[in-house]
Amino acid sequence: MWLKQTTEKQQTSPVKLLEKVASTGISLSINELIQYQNKASLINLTAAKNLKGQMSGNYLARTKGRGMEFDEVRHYQNGDDIRAIDWRVTARTGKTHTKLFREEVERPVLIATDLSTNMLFGSQLLFKSVQAAHLAALVAWHAKGRGDRIGGIVFNQFQHAELKPRSRKQGVLHYLHALQTCHQVSESNMQTQLDEAANQLAFEQNCLRLRQLSRPGSLVYLLTDGHHISSEAIRHLTYITRHCELVVCLISDPLETELPQCSQKINVSITDGRQKQQLTLGDEKTARHYHQQALAFINQKEQLLEKAGARLLHFSAGELLEEQIKNGVAPWIR
Repeated sequence: MWLKQTTEKQQTSPVKLLEKVASTGISLSINELIQYQNKASLINLTAAKNLKGQMSGNYLARTKGRGMEFDEVRHYQNGDDIRAIDWRVTARTGKTHTKLFREEVERPVLIATDLSTNMLFGSQLLFKSVQAAHLAALVAWHAKGRGDRIGGIVFNQFQHAELKPRSRKQGVLHYLHALQTCHQVSESNMQTQLDEAANQLAFEQNCLRLRQLSRPGSLVYLLTDGHHISSEAIRHLTYITRHCELVVCLISDPLETELPQCSQKINVSITDGRQKQQLTLGDEKTARHYHQQALAFINQKEQLLEKAGARLLHFSAGELLEEQIKNGVAPWIR
């Protein structure tokens, strides 16, 4: 488990940090997502599995045939293409040999971005939803640079946009516009309260949509805070991992794991929009209990996702995405 813990104050003010990414930290604009095109080299989406596919592209398939990547030489067999004969080996051994190539396949990259209203929270720098959108943009631009097709789902508890994989820059821009539109819908519905069962059902339905959209050999990203992960959602995600590589990026905010430090005890009221609770800041026992509860919740989510076969990455909304990647918080760094 990886958990970001803030041990010292940031040296740069939040305003200047937000200026670096052209963001307000609250709303979402196309400009701030487009700029991640210049940061695509921060990550590496090299396949971690052997992938199954039918089209030409940039990833090695399990099956052998004529393609771009040389694999081995073997004895010539009836029916082999004479154009593949290795004349050097044939001359050296006195027996006809032919070259085999490992077929290259294209890997669709599917990104499912959760922009539900519970993601519209941030205590230090960015809303979790904005950080998730930044991460989605980074993955999309990098995949485009590799020649992959980009698609996926952008959703909240009120609506979803399903985007079939498309190639080139058009596919990325189509996804970025969906991120902006869905985020605006979430912002306009911040005061709309749905019960927990309805929110969980919406998340489960979008996991089902992602399952239906995923094709064997796809690289699938799910960007969420994991708040509404349930056994039904895990069932859909488990099905995805049977044929695809699934990476779940859990976005958190520092306040969700650690209470603010205070030199004196202060009683405060907190709420999740439905329930209110009293906490005492500056009390060591309260801070420890709060942290332990947060760890237990995170561990529970991790166990469910790992059981589903997903690879987990953790990101904080309290720090710029670029800085987290440069500091090596995830195993996909170049």
